[in-house]
Amino acid sequence: MAENFDHLDELQSAYKAAVEEWIAAIKHEEDLASVDHDVAKIDLWEQAHFDEDAVRSRVKAAKKRYEDALREIIYGF
Repeated sequence: MAENFDHLDELQSAYKAAVEEWIAAIKHEEDLASVDHDVAKIDLWEQAHFDEDAVRSRVKAAKKRYEDALREIIYGF
């Protein structure tokens, strides 16, 4: 059983790290939303949005892996 918990610890850590990366991406996008009103800065802001969305997808995938492992241990499926 300890092996299963080691695996859960790894999945939980990966999920938490992904969430921290997502928070940083959101803050970066927010910072860029508060800049001067010129096209180059707007383009950077738009790219930050796409970057944040990509990180969010990784968070969702990490969360699913962690939840699936929890279900397997707790409920056996």
